[in-house]
Amino acid sequence: MQTLFPGAKLDEPLRRYTAWKIGGPADALLEPDSAGEAERALADAEENGVPVTVLGGGTNVLVRDGGIRGLVIRLGKQLTGVEFDGPGGEGGQSVIAEAGVLYPVLANKTAARGLAGLEFATGIPGSVGGAVYMNAGAYGSETRNVLVWADVYRPGEGVVRMRNAELDLGYRHSILHERPDWTVLRAGYGLTPGDAEDLQARIREYRGQRMSGSPSKPSCGSTFKRPEGDYPGRVIEAAGLKGTRVGDVEISSVHANYLVNLGGGSSEDALELMRIARETVKERLGIELEPEVRVIGEP
Repeated sequence: MQTLFPGAKLDEPLRRYTAWKIGGPADALLEPDSAGEAERALADAEENGVPVTVLGGGTNVLVRDGGIRGLVIRLGKQLTGVEFDGPGGEGGQSVIAEAGVLYPVLANKTAARGLAGLEFATGIPGSVGGAVYMNAGAYGSETRNVLVWADVYRPGEGVVRMRNAELDLGYRHSILHERPDWTVLRAGYGLTPGDAEDLQARIREYRGQRMSGSPSKPSCGSTFKRPEGDYPGRVIEAAGLKGTRVGDVEISSVHANYLVNLGGGSSEDALELMRIARETVKERLGIELEPEVRVIGEP
């Protein structure tokens, strides 16, 4: 595997690369230095029949304890370039960000240049690639409101520039959910003019809200999607589940939609606690909770 993918780490524990600090080993983990290297690795894997799993910032994902077979490509280390590339409509500017750019970083960079539209991203701990995959959103806005296109590697075709409408962006959904073999490499945004000081003040406000309402222990972020007309944290708390624990994973007493790793949590602990939450909320409140977290790997 190392001959095929120079620089890959073999049998690398993935808990080191996930926000939940949970996950077994990858057969091989590659952190490409550029989008071009990522494209070559994807093409080589396709040619040699090696399964590929892509990680960004490691949030919103649960890697199971058996790890992941084949090649894991982590984009969050080097693919962090941001370009400001001419007019973006309504007097604004086009912004191009590589898939590994953290969303809060992109929010800060654009606000500092007086470009409005991505302030909500300061509340999303994931990366650009993951944000496109999930149509990530917060504070009343979401990725599809500002995304113009994404460059997506598609096996058999290479890199294809897909427009917003082609990505089928909905609530925490994109076409990539149905095509897990497609990989986002970069994304283009169209932002509008704004006052830099006002935008940065809004980001500070959002950041303060997030810090005061989120637990400090490792988690994947929001575990469940928002049920219609309600909030997952509220219904989990109403079902009396705050503080419920399985092994070393606990429903946070700070925010009930966060399942936190107390230090030695396993993927099976997390999955069992998710099952308990869903069944209890359904039984006591008649509300179906749908997981937001992506579960990957072997049991």
